[in-house]
Amino acid sequence: MIIRRLQLTNNMNLVIETHSKEETIALAKAIAPFLFANSVIALSGDLGAGKTTFVSGIAKGLGIEEVVTSPTFNILKCYFHKPLSLFHIDAYRLDGSNKEIGLDEFIEGDGIAIVEWPNYIEELLPKERLDIAIYNIGKDNRKLVFSSTIVEYKKVFEILGEISK
Repeated sequence: MIIRRLQLTNNMNLVIETHSKEETIALAKAIAPFLFANSVIALSGDLGAGKTTFVSGIAKGLGIEEVVTSPTFNILKCYFHKPLSLFHIDAYRLDGSNKEIGLDEFIEGDGIAIVEWPNYIEELLPKERLDIAIYNIGKDNRKLVFSSTIVEYKKVFEILGEISK
């Protein structure tokens, strides 16, 4: 597996490039054990960038055996698991008054909330989160930009730094 470290601007900002779907899944799987109850990940990227692929890697890292699929039409898919459940939210279709559907219970819940298209529900998301942007840079190549401002995610960045050496 080749995961290249492109840029480490400080301990809480990192850009990593992957070169296959399997590498993207492996990267997500590697950070999953360092997530915690009430983790919120704002996952952005264009259609087809690999957001759901990344979420499937997180699920594998948590020991979730269910197949992860995009919650585009459901808005929310729950993967109940011990010790941490995964709440996969796709906010793409949430606009205007359609935002008050109880998502805050999952975002502030006791599992890990991963929100695709976070810009549509920005006001519901905590500032204390992990932001990940995924960019399709051609074929199976992806650039993943990780950032956070809170120390709770420091271990995630340490693991990413080790992987990307």
